[in-house]
Amino acid sequence: MSLDPVLKALAAALAGEGPAVEFGPAGANSPQGSWRVWRPTTAVASLPEGTAVVVRTSGSTGVPKATALTIDALAASSMSTAFALRGEGQWLLALPLEYVAGVQVLVRSLFAGTRPAEMDLAAGFTPEAFADAGEEMTDPVRFTSLVPTQLRRLLEDSSPRVLKVLRRFNAILLGGAPIPHGLLDRAEEAGLKVVTTYGSAETCGGCVYNGFPLEGVSVRIAEDGRIRLGGEVVAAGYVGDPERTAEHFLEEDGERWYVTSDLGELTAEGRLHVLGRVDDVVITGGVKASAARVAAQLETVDGVREAFVAGVRDAEWGQALAAAVVLAEPGDDSGALARVRAAAVERLGRLAPRTWLVLDALPLLPNGKPDRQSICEALARAHAARRSAGSSGP
Repeated sequence: MSLDPVLKALAAALAGEGPAVEFGPAGANSPQGSWRVWRPTTAVASLPEGTAVVVRTSGSTGVPKATALTIDALAASSMSTAFALRGEGQWLLALPLEYVAGVQVLVRSLFAGTRPAEMDLAAGFTPEAFADAGEEMTDPVRFTSLVPTQLRRLLEDSSPRVLKVLRRFNAILLGGAPIPHGLLDRAEEAGLKVVTTYGSAETCGGCVYNGFPLEGVSVRIAEDGRIRLGGEVVAAGYVGDPERTAEHFLEEDGERWYVTSDLGELTAEGRLHVLGRVDDVVITGGVKASAARVAAQLETVDGVREAFVAGVRDAEWGQALAAAVVLAEPGDDSGALARVRAAAVERLGRLAPRTWLVLDALPLLPNGKPDRQSICEALARAHAARRSAGSSGP
């Protein structure tokens, strides 16, 4: 896809001289993501004042939403990002435009006055296509945004060409999903400059870098443990959805806040630790467990390449922990899984998953995040089959 039309429309929207630009899900004919200038519908006749971008996506849970990002919010995000990265430069677009991290590559490029490089995603994300796009970059200062799955694939590639391209980036922003155990260490050993990010479309993308909020961004932990993000980067709300907007956006102490669906904690130094999603908390047999933490523990077990853990309904225990794993050496699934399960019991005790599903790869959304809905449905079926077969235990 040529970036020229969307860059032109986006530039006009950011200058307040044209309609907002709407970004939607990718399709067979638009693997990079779809876009169009905003067109009012019978359901939504207008946008919040100052809206420049609408990011429309179903997300990882399948719940559709359209987030309205204003000119001021995008400008504040771009400025704070440049401040954190100590300069502006050329960006490489390696994510679909339906996700805010992809849109922000274009926005930051426009504010910086540089031409973004575009990776060809027609055949999906491949190290070769990433290297092709990286070699076309001309600015000495270079940035890109990736999700953990993409970085892992790049580091697993044995081509010196790919590593050479990666090492040329002044910063590789990494976010969008939990970072697997050991990935940051591998990146550091390879000589890469990785910056971890936390945020969402509702905050114009990542607004917490390496655990600390960007300039002009505030972080609080609410009484229920949820993370709240405040500042000028916060979106105007959800288009045509006042109830959900009222649930997740609020004004407090003269500042606009976004109430996330994530649990977190702040250290004495102000570093944010994300503990997992609110719906990741599983109560099984009266014991609370963080599915994200259990998955992180499983990924430290020898023989496990990737892990996803969720709670599934259970008639006896209310909920039960179930795990989908990708084994490091597929083939002897039964023997390898038995060893992994034994290690999980040793490390996690009663919180070790009882239902297991071995996959060749975790199904992913176009932005590289695990397809939570698809995996949870598969785990629920596996758990039901196990219980029907007469297996005991939560």
